[in-house]
Amino acid sequence: MSASVFSRRSLLRTAGIGAAGIAGSGLLSACAPSGGSEPSSGGDTGAKDFGFTAWSLSEPAGKPAVERILKAWESAHGSKINPLSVPYNNFLQELSLKLNGRQVSGAVQLDIAWLAAVAQTGTLANLEPFVQQGGYTSVGLSSGQYEGRQYGLPWTTGSIGVIGNQSLMDRAGIKKAPGTITEFEDALRALKELKGITPYAASTAIAQLGDIFPWMQTFGCPIVKDGKVVIGDEASVEAVTWYKRLYDDKLIAKDVDRNSARALFGRGTVGFYDDAVVGKAATLANAKDPKGLAAAMVPLSRPVLRSGDTPQALLWGHVIIVAKGEAQEAASRFALHTTSDLVTTTRYFKDVGLPPATSKGLASPDITADTFTSDWTRRVTLTATPGPFWAYAKNAQIISAVAQQVQAVLVGRSSPREAMRTAGEQAAQLLKD
Repeated sequence: MSASVFSRRSLLRTAGIGAAGIAGSGLLSACAPSGGSEPSSGGDTGAKDFGFTAWSLSEPAGKPAVERILKAWESAHGSKINPLSVPYNNFLQELSLKLNGRQVSGAVQLDIAWLAAVAQTGTLANLEPFVQQGGYTSVGLSSGQYEGRQYGLPWTTGSIGVIGNQSLMDRAGIKKAPGTITEFEDALRALKELKGITPYAASTAIAQLGDIFPWMQTFGCPIVKDGKVVIGDEASVEAVTWYKRLYDDKLIAKDVDRNSARALFGRGTVGFYDDAVVGKAATLANAKDPKGLAAAMVPLSRPVLRSGDTPQALLWGHVIIVAKGEAQEAASRFALHTTSDLVTTTRYFKDVGLPPATSKGLASPDITADTFTSDWTRRVTLTATPGPFWAYAKNAQIISAVAQQVQAVLVGRSSPREAMRTAGEQAAQLLKD
């Protein structure tokens, strides 16, 4: 898969913009109750021919892999699948318009960050009857749920976490992966002693400063609790104060985004950085020493504030949803097969490097032989949670408002306390608007 594909998905930034785009299109204002009680969109729900809408069909690496799945299903079931290719950057906007016009039928590939907004249209089938047959992991299932209903079956489940360079850690005398914030900061200071090394290529560019959220959660800020924004509490202030200290002490660098972090890590000049599990391939694609770096890359559980705390990570992945109405039953069974059949999911992993979301799939020799992927699942994805504002139409605006305040702290325009108070107030107002 190309680096440009990974770039578009970095931190699900585009997903957030798309969710906001739904609100702008007027879709949410015209949607049915979120419980999904709206009647079927019409058509023969038992028909065997259906459509499949996917951004992967527009990508060089993904297209042949998905087409292989479609052809195998058609051959086995004597049906015809009508493929619809939509580029990722335009996907949510086009899908929202088609759903609003009841112009979508069959199965649809969906980024998990978009599920809440799309589920609110009332046009999705409840896939709960197929869950027990799939053998999905609990975190995978959670990525396809909204307000207690299973609207998506997990196709691939991963997360965004911390990647380390073991070779640099060895050179710096770091004998074990840092488990706490204190140990992490000590490791960064040890890495700083190495000439020409950026200890932690943390996101400091405003477009991706949403990376601060898992650190806020690490310090104990729930971000949203009982529907209310909590940013501005002591924990969020402490988190940003710590981030500012790393910045001032040059343990993190200015104006770093996901692409520049990958580039720096690829040169072997970064100790740690944040990425999705699939980011390894994008980083190695342009690495100075791909073979050596591949051996050195290790996924780490995000350091915790106190030993025994749960490591924080942002959930990442894709689900397959099904539109109510025409060929709903066949499309649902296709979604089940594509996301849970062992042969299908294993071949998909080999083709595009995306891990399955079933317990059996993750335990298969082909997956366990990939140490990086299996370690990532165990160390990072196991405790990953959805973005705190994914359930809200103004997710992108909220993230941007918080990011601007964090950047104000980094460059010295605001104190952590003042900035977090302002960020919390702005986020709360956006939830009300």
